[in-house]
Amino acid sequence: MSHDPARVERIKENLAAARARVEAACHKADRDPAEVSLIAVTKTRPAEDVRILASLGLADMGENRDQEAAPKAAATADLDLTWHFIGQLQTNKARSVASYADVVHSVDRAKLARALGDRAAAAERRLTCLVQVNLDDDSQAGVLGPRGGVDPADAAELAARIDEHEALELGGVMAVAPREGDPYEAFGRLYEVACLIRDRYPRATMVSAGMSGDLEAAIERGATHLRLGAALLGDRGPIVG
Repeated sequence: MSHDPARVERIKENLAAARARVEAACHKADRDPAEVSLIAVTKTRPAEDVRILASLGLADMGENRDQEAAPKAAATADLDLTWHFIGQLQTNKARSVASYADVVHSVDRAKLARALGDRAAAAERRLTCLVQVNLDDDSQAGVLGPRGGVDPADAAELAARIDEHEALELGGVMAVAPREGDPYEAFGRLYEVACLIRDRYPRATMVSAGMSGDLEAAIERGATHLRLGAALLGDRGPIVG
């Protein structure tokens, strides 16, 4: 099936613009753009957009709802992609997500880590997991944030629970900037957690932070993976495909 030429051109332009933003931000922060990966958040977008992105050289795809991600991953199984699950995740979805995801960004409790690890082991797969950190100003130790995420004080303990499961690989940390306040300051707190975890687990180098509106602040604060939806695919349309 041939791609819609107009859609290909639009996504190609968006990808070039996003990469230019990343390069400019890396130059300002004295970082190598090769250290920063783009994850295309394809929620509400058809599998056709995934194929277009892949044809343009982007292999990292992100989804935040299992009921949309699972069929999309199946529909593009012939492509060499890395699937990132980035949304809040109920434990009862662990079996499905562990069957297709390569990286789960939103691990925020030991019970979920254990369920993902057990399901990955049963499927004879290894799964990379990130500790989701809650950066809201009113976060509290022992309490998950409304959008998921552990208080920074609880991150190291959760990292240990991920690391000890034989089917899981501790990849690093993830966070969403607070809806209010300065993302630069918030991502600075995430970077402190990232450094603490990396000191204990040197291979846990991923810092998943930054979206279309705040990627510059994330890059300045050490992000290695940006989760871009609107910047690559435009504003959300209806769910199709």
